[in-house]
Order: sequence, then structure tokens, then C-alpha cells
Amino acid sequence: MKANMIKMFNEIYGENENLRVFFSPGRVNLIGEHTDYNGGNVFPCALSFGTYGAIALRDDKTVRMYSDNFKDLGIITFNIDELVNDEKHDWANYPKGVIDIMRKHGYNVESGFDMVVFGNIPNGAGLSSSASIELLMAVIANDLFNFNLDRVELVKYCQEAENKFIGVNCGIMDQFAIGMGKENSAILLDCNTLNYSYSPVDLKEEVIIIANTNKRRGLADSKYNERRSECEKALEELQTKLNIKSLGELTEEEFENNKDLIKDEIRVKRARHAVYENQRTLKAVKALENNDIQTFGKLMNESHTSLRDDYEVTGKELDTLVELAWKHEGTIGARMTGAGFGGCTVSIVKRSLGEDFINTVSKGYKEIIGYDADFYVANIGNGTREI
Repeated sequence: MKANMIKMFNEIYGENENLRVFFSPGRVNLIGEHTDYNGGNVFPCALSFGTYGAIALRDDKTVRMYSDNFKDLGIITFNIDELVNDEKHDWANYPKGVIDIMRKHGYNVESGFDMVVFGNIPNGAGLSSSASIELLMAVIANDLFNFNLDRVELVKYCQEAENKFIGVNCGIMDQFAIGMGKENSAILLDCNTLNYSYSPVDLKEEVIIIANTNKRRGLADSKYNERRSECEKALEELQTKLNIKSLGELTEEEFENNKDLIKDEIRVKRARHAVYENQRTLKAVKALENNDIQTFGKLMNESHTSLRDDYEVTGKELDTLVELAWKHEGTIGARMTGAGFGGCTVSIVKRSLGEDFINTVSKGYKEIIGYDADFYVANIGNGTREI
């Protein structure tokens, strides 16, 4: 892939002896959904596919960016000193936002550059192509300009870019998983404190299969903000009696003993998901440490049921993929992953039955939904780096 990126750069901008090539992965969350902004735990991992970037610094203030995924947009050009979120610049607003935030923190990206980008993360699938390109830009800038910034600091800047420059009120999970990823390990991250630990995911007899519904997540952003405010309101109601800062601090028992403080049945359901999902995540990590993959799978299934019934963020396409997965003899566990309303499912499947799983679920999905889902056998890879 490195040779391909160099070739693409040379074709677009001409040869440059100072060219460097970087890679930034996508991510999938194995369990712990919609817990990050509720002060809970998540358990994501970086993937072996992601976003590649080839870059060479210029001796002026001009930035030229080209993506092989958006050929019709051509070369996007702007001045490094004029960083605004411009609708016409589409995908380039993400790296632009990262540069803007780094500068606001005193790290001056002072010269322009030429850059080509290619990503093999399915766009709009919920595997975090936006966070992937944010970390790509942050790590490149950190290396090329010798900022010597700590990786967690870069992760925070990328989240800030998405929140403030792009205007999406996301938690920190995506950026953290991509920036801090480690081969064959998932990350248990407490989103309240940013305490984290790596857990080996040693799948000898099993394989992780991601299925993309191919339904664009049109509802996800508006519903995401709605769920977030429902949880915040539920937290306020619980705080009339309990001394807590987030729903993630509660055990199941504490929630059940105090849920009558929440004055609306919908908000009870939303808060119940946040509390139980957080506890499920901790139990799942413990099961993995004990090499109990069956319990891990069972908790994945329970996670999907909660996201479907209590949090109501699944939809027909995701439910169809998961229910077909549950019926297959090779499935150990399956759930939706990401924001919901489309995007992807993640399943842990017996390796020997992986091909049959893909064929069977694919056929069933097309019969019910009317169009194809895409399937990816996922390997857990390292975080953003130079290649």
C-alpha cells in the first residue's frame, strides 16, 4: 500500500524526495455502546483497515489535499492561515479542524503541504472514518513539526476538533481507540477518567466479522443528540437524591432502587441501558480475561437487546443482521456497533464456520431487506503510525 500511495502522490503532484507515508486505522467497539458520554466504560479495538496518507511539506502557506475516495472533488486547496469549516471542502474539513485546534493550543503548523489520502473504511458505516483521518493528520503534524506531544493529548485535540470545528458532539472513544490501538488487544477505557488498560483478544478458534447494513445513517446525528439529552435529564433527576456525576457510576442495584426518581418511562429506559451496558462491559472484559468467550458472546447479545428495546437505536436493518447471526450455529455473540440506525454489526464467529456465516447471513439479509450487506473479517491492529 505504501508503494501505491507514493505512486498516487507522484501522479498528482510530481515526485518529491521528502515524501512520507502514514496509516490510521478504523475502529470497532466490541461492547459498551452509548456509554461513553454517560461516563461509562467502552471496549473498542483498532482495525487492520483504515486511512492512508502520503505527505510532503511545502515552503509556502498553501495546502493541497486530494482523496482517492472523492475523486470528483479534485484537489482541495486552502491557506494554512485561513482555517474555516467550508462545506465545499467536504472531507478536508476534518484534517483542517485538527490543525486549527493544534494551533489554538500553541502548536503551530506553520507551513503548507501536499497530501493524498486513501481510505478503505466503508464511508458512513460507523467504523469511524472521520476519527481515522483526524488522527492521521494529528500524528503527521506531530511528527513533521516535532511537537513531541503525548498520544493521549493528540487524541483529545482530535475530539475537540470534531466537537468545535466540525460541530459533532461526540465522546472520546473513537479517537482514543484509533490513536491508542494495539495489535490483538482491545482497550477498556473509562470515559470519565480516561483510565485505560489493554486486554488481549486472543481469538484462535474464532474470528470477528463486521457486517455493514449499507443503510446510510440519516437519523443517527439527530437521534444521538436526543438520546444524550434524555440521559442528561435522567441524571439530573437521580441527582436530586444521589451524589453522582454520571450514570456510569451506578450499579444495577443502585439504579433499580432509585429509578422512581426519574419521572418519565422513556428516560427510565434510556438510563437503564446506560447503567446496565456499562456493567455488561466490565463483565465482558472479565470473561475475556478468563478465556470465557461464551459469556462474552452472551453479553454481546444482551447488549443488542438493550440497544433495541431500551435505547431504541437499532432499526430493521441492524436487527435483521443480528437476528440472522443469532440463528447461525457458528455465532458466539452478535450486536450492533456504533451510533445505530444503520451502520454495522459485529459478530464473534467460530473460525471454521466463518465463510458459511457470511454466505447464510448475506442471503437472508438480501431476501428480507432487498439489497446486499457487506462483510469484513476484521483483524485487530495497531494505532495511527508512519509506515
